[in-house]
Amino acid sequence: MTTALFPGTFDPVTNGHLDIIRRGAALFDTLVVGVFASPSKSLLFSTEERVDLLRQAVADLKNVEVKDYNLLTVEFARDVGAKAILRGLRVISDFELESQMAITNRSLAPEIDTVCLMYSQDYQFLSSSIVKEMAKLGGDVSSLVPPHVAIALQNKLRGLNEEEKEKIKIVSLKD
Repeated sequence: MTTALFPGTFDPVTNGHLDIIRRGAALFDTLVVGVFASPSKSLLFSTEERVDLLRQAVADLKNVEVKDYNLLTVEFARDVGAKAILRGLRVISDFELESQMAITNRSLAPEIDTVCLMYSQDYQFLSSSIVKEMAKLGGDVSSLVPPHVAIALQNKLRGLNEEEKEKIKIVSLKD
């Protein structure tokens, strides 16, 4: 039985993430979606909210588990028994970053391989940062995220003051 880990911050989960999750679930016996609890970037949603939004989004996938973690990704991969770390690639710059991470992870955990899938064409431009920026500016994100995530974004942003909204910036195209 082969287990893979798909790690990320998922702030919030997008249809691009779900593209990789669904395809990964078809390739592996078990796919653990790891929600990194303490990234260096500022987050809109709490760890609990991100886990809950993801669990709702993958509820129909019986071989997908969603768990949060707060340690090195390769250590978490070992903890869940993963033989592979699944990553999604959108553009050339993703390849450069993912290549560096794969080499680093391989040096730390030679028994764990990195498997990269290209995002489907419809999602090659999509990132959580872009979704948050669009939502903050009143754009329609309903085609970019699951319906419950679009509602959660509206509700979350409605509760922020203007100063807090300004903190939501496009920091990176890689989520």
